[in-house]
Amino acid sequence: MTDRNALGEALPETASTQRLPLPPQAPHAISSEAEAIEIAHQLAAEFAETAAERDRQRLLPWDEMERYSASGLAAITIPKAYGGLEASNATLAQVFIIISAADGSLGQIPQNHFALIQNLKDSGTETQRQRWFNAVLNGARFGNAGPEKKSKAATVTDVTARLSRAADGGLRVSGTRFYSTGSMFAHWIPFRAADEQGRAVQVWVRRDAPGVRVIDDWNAFGQRTTASGSVVLTDVPVGEDDVVAIYAASAKPTLSGPFSQLIQASIDQGIAQGALDEAVRYVREKTRAWMHSGIEHAWQDPYIIQEIAQLQVEVDAARETLLEAANTIDALQAAPITEESSATASVQVARAKILTTEAALHASERLFELAGTSSARAAHNFDRYWRNARVHTLHDPVRWKYHLLGNYRLNGALPKRHQWN
Repeated sequence: MTDRNALGEALPETASTQRLPLPPQAPHAISSEAEAIEIAHQLAAEFAETAAERDRQRLLPWDEMERYSASGLAAITIPKAYGGLEASNATLAQVFIIISAADGSLGQIPQNHFALIQNLKDSGTETQRQRWFNAVLNGARFGNAGPEKKSKAATVTDVTARLSRAADGGLRVSGTRFYSTGSMFAHWIPFRAADEQGRAVQVWVRRDAPGVRVIDDWNAFGQRTTASGSVVLTDVPVGEDDVVAIYAASAKPTLSGPFSQLIQASIDQGIAQGALDEAVRYVREKTRAWMHSGIEHAWQDPYIIQEIAQLQVEVDAARETLLEAANTIDALQAAPITEESSATASVQVARAKILTTEAALHASERLFELAGTSSARAAHNFDRYWRNARVHTLHDPVRWKYHLLGNYRLNGALPKRHQWN
């Protein structure tokens, strides 16, 4: 039977469609946040060497994701009470910036993994937290199956997958999902669904469960190797404890939304930093001075010097606002979360998201004007920075971040609580 996406289009069969990740292996136990940052820099240096070629040929980073997991980075936010490091949000943001500066696509792949850990903190039962936090500490990766593209779902929060009770009394789930970043490389794939009473739940299925198919049909011009394609669920068996009752926590203020947005902004910040670093390197090493400038080297050009400074200020301002938001979330989560504290976190992250979006787009576009005509050669593949920035910043419209911020400041309106705020 031919698998189809949310629009009814036939899904392609590829080698990646049938490939499964290696079984989880116990990773290195990172002992401090400083070590986490150091490991991120080490991995980024490795990943950067082949980032352009991966993007050019659309080579999915299977080996790189295994290296990421083995390093221990995927486990740094597990709470200390469950045996983890419980790294701060500020440290996590820096890890995402560092990896995304080297490869924006690879940097995005773990976003849902960490968001799901936060979701379990906010909405999971004690048994579920113990179970899946222990799985992460032993090398498991999570990858969310996102909303449907169009058609059946009017908005991204609509639920189209549904649980049902089979004749043998067991639960089953069916549906087609899209925007499933991380699922291709994951061991567990959670997603929103409706339970038998029509209530919103989060269902967790194993990547290798019967009836689960992850289809590599992601074909955007940017973030090309995230494998953010389709997940097809056909009568997949579900355990009773594989269902997180998110409806029960819907009225409870949490930091899941701001946390998710913090990661998104960190990816954009990393892309901005990577583009700026590339511009500086190329101008220093390759760019020729303009014939009327009266100088020997392009790096002596006063106009280039000024523009590099302007970009540096933009990127630095975005980074500091982002880390300020991360520190705000760290401070707020030390106390019970209220409507007001949840709103404060959303507003702080919205400020950062505005600046990181603009910094990523601006730095990736200005790279070419600063570096000159030779930088446009296909061999360099520098356009991946702009393509990645343009595609990733479309996840949630920045115009609505301005609306959120202005409506809060002018009218005292608290932001609505969901993963895009």
